[in-house]
Amino acid sequence: MSETIYAIGDIHGQHELLLDALSLIEMDGGPDARVVSLGDLVDRGPDSRAVIETLMSGIKAGRNWTVLMGNHDRMFEAFMRTGATTHPKMRPDYTWLHERLGGLDTLASYGVDTSLPEAELRAAALEAVPAEHRAFLASLPLYAEEGACLFVHAGIQPKLPLKWQTEEDLIWIRDAFLNFEDAHEWLVVHGHTAVDAPEHMGNRVNIDSGAGFGRALTTVAIEGSNVFALEEDGRTALTPA
Repeated sequence: MSETIYAIGDIHGQHELLLDALSLIEMDGGPDARVVSLGDLVDRGPDSRAVIETLMSGIKAGRNWTVLMGNHDRMFEAFMRTGATTHPKMRPDYTWLHERLGGLDTLASYGVDTSLPEAELRAAALEAVPAEHRAFLASLPLYAEEGACLFVHAGIQPKLPLKWQTEEDLIWIRDAFLNFEDAHEWLVVHGHTAVDAPEHMGNRVNIDSGAGFGRALTTVAIEGSNVFALEEDGRTALTPA
């Protein structure tokens, strides 16, 4: 029988939802369950700091967890490292500090006074955000290849070998990946593009169900080619659309 791999969608600072997801996984697969978090740990929700702390602590304790880099995680890390608040893939009228992006929510979770002028925010953040958290974010891998599945935050450039995929592809891509209907080398399990409910498209499974917008945080169990959404009353099979 194939090893069960669990995946958690975009968390976006929703710490209570993360704890619920981890509890569902432990009930289904035990404390040694193999778990992959698809990134976007931070922004929009109320407690990005606690999300990072919980995932770091679990890994330190020996849990079999992999946490991937999401574009929001990179934006937070880049702001802390360089002060950058923009990216070419963002809407030109947005910055990471825009209310729709949620950077200020992340800083507030560390106790930063977000009413400060923008020019003073980074200095305040450098005092408030532990170096260990910054190092953790900077170290996050861009993908995890597990058996027949590729776990990645946003997706991949279709038909391009994995070694040629760029960070921009893996944490920012949308249309070129989402509109591709042929088979990939793997079943690609991703988040990044929020949908109302998890969806299995045959060649990919999207589990970003919009926790960053006040909706559910999706957790799935994958056994070979079979995908199940984990819910309080058990598993629900996700079948290809």
